[in-house]
Amino acid sequence: MSYNGVEKHNATEVDNVNPHDIHEKNKSDLADPNVLQEKSIHKSELLANPEFLSSAFDAENKEHQQGVWEAVQEQPMACLWAFIFCFTIVMESFDMFLNGNFVALPPFKKRYGIELPDGSYAIETKWQSALFQSGQCGAFIGVFLAGPITTRLGYRWSTILALILMNATIFISFFADSLEVLVIGQAFEGIPWGIFIANSPAYASEVVPIALRGVVTATLQMSWSIGSILVAGTTYGYNKRNDEWAWRVPLALQWLFPTPLLILVFFAPESPWWLVRRGRKEEALRSLKRLGRKSRLGNGKAEETLAMIERTVEIEAKMGGAPTLLDLLKGTDLRRTLITCFMYASQNFAGNLIANQATFFFEQAGMSTDFSFQLNLINSCLQFIANGGSWFLTAWFGRRTIYLWGTATNITFLILLGVCASIAQNSSTNYAQACLGVIISFVYAGAMGPITYTAIAETSSVRLRALSTGVGRAAYYVAEIPMIYLASRMLNPTGWNLAGKCGYIWGGTAIACWIIAYFCFPELKHRSYREADILFNRKIAARKFKTTVIEVEENE
Repeated sequence: MSYNGVEKHNATEVDNVNPHDIHEKNKSDLADPNVLQEKSIHKSELLANPEFLSSAFDAENKEHQQGVWEAVQEQPMACLWAFIFCFTIVMESFDMFLNGNFVALPPFKKRYGIELPDGSYAIETKWQSALFQSGQCGAFIGVFLAGPITTRLGYRWSTILALILMNATIFISFFADSLEVLVIGQAFEGIPWGIFIANSPAYASEVVPIALRGVVTATLQMSWSIGSILVAGTTYGYNKRNDEWAWRVPLALQWLFPTPLLILVFFAPESPWWLVRRGRKEEALRSLKRLGRKSRLGNGKAEETLAMIERTVEIEAKMGGAPTLLDLLKGTDLRRTLITCFMYASQNFAGNLIANQATFFFEQAGMSTDFSFQLNLINSCLQFIANGGSWFLTAWFGRRTIYLWGTATNITFLILLGVCASIAQNSSTNYAQACLGVIISFVYAGAMGPITYTAIAETSSVRLRALSTGVGRAAYYVAEIPMIYLASRMLNPTGWNLAGKCGYIWGGTAIACWIIAYFCFPELKHRSYREADILFNRKIAARKFKTTVIEVEENE
């Protein structure tokens, strides 16, 4: 049968059929031991229980048939808790963009920079890179800690511990009186960032139904934009100050987030998938009931969903024991790990680093300091709008389609940016470079950025999700740390001073990402985690994921 109106893998045509008729046939088939043996269901007592499987089938069928708005109405609390966990990313975003604004802040440059021949000041390239890289190095450690900690303690308690650590490490940055101490402070702050970014997409994807996975995981990119807006507004308001409070006040604002989020996360329900994996089924059922609206949980809805979760976890348990990092490199999980790592790493190669250093980029494009801060605020607000638009894109189009077309669009604009910077320069070409920088950031924030988080959450197996998202984010930092140095080199007047000509380089890396994604990035929209497992186990080509039919009773 088919939920997406697509062809079966054996190339036979599938007629439109009534899902209810098929479901009734499945239930009758389950009474036949021969059918159970043929489906490999006999390998597990749980998977050979007709009543249990009937509930699991019902739950999966209902999720496939459910629309986005219907899912929101049925599980509003799931959306709320998913958003709260995603909002923890605002802290990494806030600090990342804060450093990008510091290197363009006149009093900060005068205090810690070197004087240029024209009498202006600039932060040396090595320190500019260090300010960006130190936090990412700390986050690299954090993402590797996230997997084992979350596997043992769950998403809720690991996030609470990270928020406590975040509160403590902000003190180092706030009281720093040298670039060396500030860099150390950023490195320590990076550790909880790594835990947030590893846990948020995994938790969000596990607490909402299939129809909402794309929407809620896309809010991760929105959290980045919120952090960017807060930083842009704060630094614009303080960029005319000539004392240390021009950067200390923005640093102090980091304390706005951890404590309120800590309180909210304390009352959050744990992921039912994690609870089932730990054998705590009664708690998982209570968690499911908290995630849904009581008036819509009649007729055993929560129990059916629990059966669907148990079924998927049981199938994966038959394929491997307790999850370890080495499991990510074995069998079909290696392919899934590589896709996750690629999707994360590719965020650095399609113009995103221009957005991260937007104010500094605008200055190098020829804009005045004050106007650069204004333009950065406008840019951040436009990114937020683009994030909102991504909700509709993920509902209308597939993940693969959005990523490929979004990347192709940015390749075009990046090449145009390089062309604008290569011709004779005047005020018109300066404004053209600035506008193209805004457009590139807008496209990224509406397409590749949000869809990357969705793809990461859907690609990993349930059993290895906490570990997979952590390792995937580690790949992001492995790619980003040298790219930050390269980006600083390209833009800094003490470096290569390329300004908009960096569009040629980022355009080239974006082309490489598009080619890899075309052959390797599969379409998982409307797929349950069980279906994703089967597709990867069958080694289906990425381009054929969308058109391969998986029967509801298959337990591979």
